[in-house]
Amino acid sequence: MNVRIAALITALALYAGAADAHHSFAAEYDGDKPFTMSGTVAGLEWSNPHTYISVDVKGTDGAVTRWRLEGYPPNMLVRQGWKRDETLKVGDKVTVTGWLARSNANLGAVRDVTWADGHKLAAGPPAGTGGR
Repeated sequence: MNVRIAALITALALYAGAADAHHSFAAEYDGDKPFTMSGTVAGLEWSNPHTYISVDVKGTDGAVTRWRLEGYPPNMLVRQGWKRDETLKVGDKVTVTGWLARSNANLGAVRDVTWADGHKLAAGPPAGTGGR
């Protein structure tokens, strides 16, 4: 009997950790605070449940700030036309639109990425739509 209780407690703890890792748009981001920023790609994490683009943005004072921008999961990026290790590369100059995080500085939800040559791809859903 003790083994069953221990297994149940372990399963619940693992489920709670997984549930905490994923969140709704509204829980983390403010749909009333859109942003547009331009900078240099510092990295792209292709991971579930969300991808992250790191962009270095130079401020008016010359200081560079690294932004972490959450987007679609990898399979959704592929559906939008992205190709892993081809579409976005470290050093690319991009302009990104999205929404600011409610409480984390330098974190945002990405909507679109536009490259220096003008082509654009969606990288995340419209505010609060859950990817519809």
